[in-house]
Amino acid sequence: MTAGNQREAETEDLGPAKSRPRRMLNEKQVLEIVPVGRTTLYRMEKSGRFPKSTYISPNRRVWFEDEIVAWQNAVDEFDPHRARGKGRRVRAG
Repeated sequence: MTAGNQREAETEDLGPAKSRPRRMLNEKQVLEIVPVGRTTLYRMEKSGRFPKSTYISPNRRVWFEDEIVAWQNAVDEFDPHRARGKGRRVRAG
């Protein structure tokens, strides 16, 4: 195997996910994906129940798409019989 072929084989092993940059989403794009309001989004982020955003400039906040996809997958794994929300009363049946 020549040095050129070896380099090509090494770059093929990286796969498409490693060779391209992570996609960044702005607030509007995130709110189109996640069915919550803006305030709820920031509350979830602050409490650690949603991926943290990153500032790429003083006035520009973004989220990484791969982190949002991972969060969506984790939400799917939750128990469907979990408690509803904080402060909700259990119905007497």
